[in-house]
Amino acid sequence: MSLVTGPAAGADEKTQPTEDDYYRITTFETPEGEVIEACGFERMDDGRLAVCTRRGDIFMIRDPLAEKVTADQFSLFARGLHETLSLAERDGWLYATQRPEVTKIKDTDGDGQADVFVTHGDGWGINGDYHEYAFGSKFDDAGNLYVTLCLTGSFSSHSPFRGWAMKISSDGVVTPYTSGVRSPGGMGFDAHGNLFYTDNQGPWNGTCGLKLLRPKAFVGHPGGFDWYKDAPDMGPKPTEPESGSRMHVEATKIPELIPTVIMFPYDKMGKSASGITCDTTGGKFGPFSGQLFVADQSHSTLMRVDLEEVAGRWQGACFPFKKGFASGNVGVEMDASGAIFVGGTNRGWGSRGPKPFAVERLDWTGKVPFEIQHMRLTKDGFELTFTQRVDASTAENVSSYELETYTYEYRSQYGSPEVDATKPTITAAKVSDDGMKVAITVEGLQLGHVHQLNVSGVRNTNAEPLLHSQAYYTLNAFQP
Repeated sequence: MSLVTGPAAGADEKTQPTEDDYYRITTFETPEGEVIEACGFERMDDGRLAVCTRRGDIFMIRDPLAEKVTADQFSLFARGLHETLSLAERDGWLYATQRPEVTKIKDTDGDGQADVFVTHGDGWGINGDYHEYAFGSKFDDAGNLYVTLCLTGSFSSHSPFRGWAMKISSDGVVTPYTSGVRSPGGMGFDAHGNLFYTDNQGPWNGTCGLKLLRPKAFVGHPGGFDWYKDAPDMGPKPTEPESGSRMHVEATKIPELIPTVIMFPYDKMGKSASGITCDTTGGKFGPFSGQLFVADQSHSTLMRVDLEEVAGRWQGACFPFKKGFASGNVGVEMDASGAIFVGGTNRGWGSRGPKPFAVERLDWTGKVPFEIQHMRLTKDGFELTFTQRVDASTAENVSSYELETYTYEYRSQYGSPEVDATKPTITAAKVSDDGMKVAITVEGLQLGHVHQLNVSGVRNTNAEPLLHSQAYYTLNAFQP
């Protein structure tokens, strides 16, 4: 059987679908003279969209789902806060995560501007270092908030609990929650209530990753270990990891260590992983219900993440999703309507998006792209689920697939190259009766590795290629 390796036979390459055919970006017009480096969003009960900025301002946007959002839809709600990066709302209060605290904010006289500011929780330190970021979560079902605290300078911990995640109860009690944080870029819950954050490449982080926050756990960077002395409920300080090892190896020695759930291959998927949001809209955003969307600041993109739990470990695949945003993406927020609000800044590290800041919205056009919807581990390989029926002649041809694996050193030096590369063999590919799934049999799966899969040869029943043919699966546990 022959394999179609390029665009559909006879088709003009220019007519091939693009990302914009399925998901379109609307860039908001911002007020003249205002620098709105948007880092966090919250949809208010009255329909307005709150947006917080790195410079410490909070704006409200009226009718944020309008076809065109103009500057006169913005109004100032609060100014003079300290690097507000995250927002949440509860019981009529807006909660803003600043560097030194989480603050409850309210407009009590109805003039559209905040007039009450109350400390909801602090309990950690700052010393003026430029890198001591604080990112906050949304509320969990019990009314708790969580905060991830960047290390001092992103290397060490010179202020209390820098390099930790903290839990803030509904009544404002702050307790240490998880150690091992390095340089967070955002936080978010999945559809099951699990809390994740993004951490960025650097010491003890070979590449950027999506990490799971659990109480009394350790997520990789030992720079904040000194604060265990002030966190008696966390238990004893974990064993120091061995520099130059591999994270999955150290996890067998350090019970508290949770391996990185998704390793985002450096530069292939981005360089600065940031905000997280989950599609809980039940199909209003397309065929990816329940999946996570993760921003990247440097590449000005959104990535898509499909998670599963295997033998007690969370793992899964990441996929390219949408490029072309105006600035460096930081804040992302899935709206109940099915839109994602995206905010960004190019401050400090620059970004592919050329603007210094942006507030944008991503909308589904209603057309379903031909994509890998799910990549799930089986006992002998992977099962791929597609958003459209596949052509069996291409999908059952093993030369339609290319698979390689690699991992990263777990070390105290900054970042890591790809190491321990292997080339597993795909020995078979079988299409399901409904044409929506393909089971690929693989010899040579590798624990602790990214499995980089290219599916460039598979076509749908209209002889069209995938919109994105790449998938990257992080394997932390084998199927029992």
